[in-house]
Amino acid sequence: MMERRADPSSVDPRELGLRVGLEIHQQLATRRKLFCSCPAELSGEGEPSDVFVRQLRPTRSELGEVDIAALFEWRKGRMYRYHAPRMHSCLVEADEEPPHEMNREAVVIALAMARAFNSMVVDEIYVMRKIVIDGSNTSGFQRTAIVALGGAVKLPSGKTLGIQSIAVEEDAARKLGEEGRFTDYLLDRLGIPLIEISTAPDIESPEEAYEAALTIGQMLRLTGRVKRGLGTIRQDLNVSIKGGAKIEIKGVQRLDLLPKIVLYEALRQKRLLEIRDELRRRGVSREDVVSNASIVDVSDVFKETKSKIIRRSLQRGGRVLAVRLYGFAGLLGVEVQPGRRFGTELADYARFWGGVGGIFHSDELPGYGITAEELEQVYKALKANPERDAVVLVADEERKARKALEAVVERAAMALEGVPKETRAANEDGTTRFMRPQPGSARMYPETDIPPLEVTEDMLAEAEKLKPPHPMEKMEELRRRYGLSDDLARQLLRSPYLPLFETLAEELAGKLSASYIASVFTNILRSLQREGVPVERLGEEQLEAVLRKAAEGAVGKDAVPELLAYLAKNPGASVEEAIEKLGLRRVDTADVERLVEEAVEKLRQEILARGQRALSKVMGAVMPKLRGRVDGRLVAEIARRKIEEVLRQASGAPERAS
Repeated sequence: MMERRADPSSVDPRELGLRVGLEIHQQLATRRKLFCSCPAELSGEGEPSDVFVRQLRPTRSELGEVDIAALFEWRKGRMYRYHAPRMHSCLVEADEEPPHEMNREAVVIALAMARAFNSMVVDEIYVMRKIVIDGSNTSGFQRTAIVALGGAVKLPSGKTLGIQSIAVEEDAARKLGEEGRFTDYLLDRLGIPLIEISTAPDIESPEEAYEAALTIGQMLRLTGRVKRGLGTIRQDLNVSIKGGAKIEIKGVQRLDLLPKIVLYEALRQKRLLEIRDELRRRGVSREDVVSNASIVDVSDVFKETKSKIIRRSLQRGGRVLAVRLYGFAGLLGVEVQPGRRFGTELADYARFWGGVGGIFHSDELPGYGITAEELEQVYKALKANPERDAVVLVADEERKARKALEAVVERAAMALEGVPKETRAANEDGTTRFMRPQPGSARMYPETDIPPLEVTEDMLAEAEKLKPPHPMEKMEELRRRYGLSDDLARQLLRSPYLPLFETLAEELAGKLSASYIASVFTNILRSLQREGVPVERLGEEQLEAVLRKAAEGAVGKDAVPELLAYLAKNPGASVEEAIEKLGLRRVDTADVERLVEEAVEKLRQEILARGQRALSKVMGAVMPKLRGRVDGRLVAEIARRKIEEVLRQASGAPERAS
C-alpha cells in the first residue's frame, strides 16, 4: 500500500525532472485603456454605474472546433451582471461598440522590455481574440497581441533564462461576487493594458522560479511605467515533471508563495504517478473503472441517518447517490499535497461539473455522522468489494448529484494515465485546486475589428529611452551613487518607491541622507505594516511631503513614522493637520536647552557620581517631551554639554573658551 502522507521535504525537484515556465502579467501605467479612451484606473466609491445582464456561449473556431475550456464554463449555465461605472467604462467595455485603435503608449512600453531582453520585435502587430467565457470579459473573449519573440534574461544566480514571447493584452473585469445563478463584475478594470511576458520552461527548481519572477518584475518596475499595488501583477505557472504533464497554475499574486506552489505541484504530480502505478500493479484498467461505475440511488439507506449534511439534503427533496470506483480501495485517502488527498481531487471535479458542495468517500468513512452499518449497506447496494473498491457518495438534487458522480468517475479513470492536463488555481497555503480543463488551439482566432499596427522607427526610439537596466546593474548604481549598503540597495530595488527615492535623494541631499530616505521606503514602512498600519493607503505625495518636512526641520526624523501612521489611518488628512493633531510642531533650540537644564538639575547627584554615563538618564527624562519635535542628536549634543558644565563646576575647573 502507498504511503498516505505527502512529505514535501522528501522531494528533490531536479531529480524529478522539474520544468517550469512563467507567464508574468503586469498592468501598464498608461493614460487610457488599451482599446478605448477611458482612463486606465479603477473607479472610486460612489461613482454612478449602469447595470446590464449577459449570458455567454462558446463559438466555433475557424476550423469548426469548440474549445473545451469554453464549453466547460458554458455548461455551468451562469448569468453575468455587469456594473459599468460611467467615468471608467464606455460602449467598448459593454461590447456595444467596436474597439478603437490600439494604445500606442502601451505598445512602446512592451517594446522597451523587448529591447531589454534582446527579443525579435515583429514588423506588424496583429490583435487576436482569446475565448474567455467565465464572465470576466463582456465580449466572451480577451484581445491580445504579440509584440516580440525570443530573447533572454540573466538571473542573479548566473543562469540565462529564455524568453518566448512578449504581448500586450487587455485586463479582465473585476469580480464582485455571486448570487444564485448570477455573477457580478465591475467593468472599470476591463481593458486596462497588460504586458504578458512568457518565459521558456528553463526553470529547474522552486528557487529559480522565485528568482526569475523577481528579476523580471524588477525590470518592469525600472521602466517607471507600470502600476503598483495588489492585483497589478500576476504570475501564471506552467509546471511539469518527467512522466507528468504541463499544468497551468493561474493568478499567483504573492511572489513569496511561488517556490512553495512549484514544490507542491511537483509533489502532486509525483504522487499521482505513484497512484497510477499502484492501480496498474492491482491490474486495474480504465475499462474496469468505467464499466463498473453504475450510479445507484441509496437514499433509503440514510432514512434514519445521523449525518446532518445528508439529512438536510433529503429534507430539501434531494437524493443520495453513490458510485463504485473499481480497484481504488485505500487510494482516495492518499495525500497528493499537504492537506489535500486524492479524494479532494475528485471532489474538485464534482463541485465544478455538478455544482455540489462536496463528496463523501469510503476512505474517510465512517465519519461525518455516517455509520459503519450505513457504509456496509452502500457497499452491498453497489455490489462492491470493500477490500478492493472505493465508494463515493453525493447528497444533493438528483440531477446535480448524478453529474457530480459522472465527473468523479471520469477523473478516477484519468488516474490510470497519471497526471491529467488541467488549469489549476493557487490556494493561500501553496496547494492548488482544479479550475477548468486546459484550453486548446481552438481558443484563438483573429480580431477582425482592429487593423494591424506597424512598428515604426519612432516607436523603437521611444522604447530605447524606456529600456530598463538589469537589476544587478541598478543595484550597483544605488550603492555607488548614493552610498547605500548592499541590504538597503537590495530592498530598495524591490520597492515600488525607487523612482521617488532617486528624486528625493537628489533634491534633499545635504538635508537628509540617502540611506535615511531609503530606510523610510523600506524598513520603516515594513515595520508600520507589521504593526497593522494600512501603509498601502499612503500615496507618493504624502510620503514626499513628510520627508520634505523632516528635511526643512519642521519636524524631527523621529516623527516620521508617527506622521506616516496617522496619514495612513486618516485618508484625506494633510501633513500639516497631522503635525498639529499629534503635537509634533518642532520646538526652538532655546526650549530644548531649558528642558535639558531642568533634567540635569534634577539628576545632578547621579551626574556627579557617573559623569557622562548618566547621559541616558537625561535623555530618558527629556525625549518623551520632545520626541518627534526635534532631532534626537541635537538633544544628545545639548545634554552632553550641560553634563560637562556640571562636572566642570563641581571640580572647580575654569570654563573653556568656546
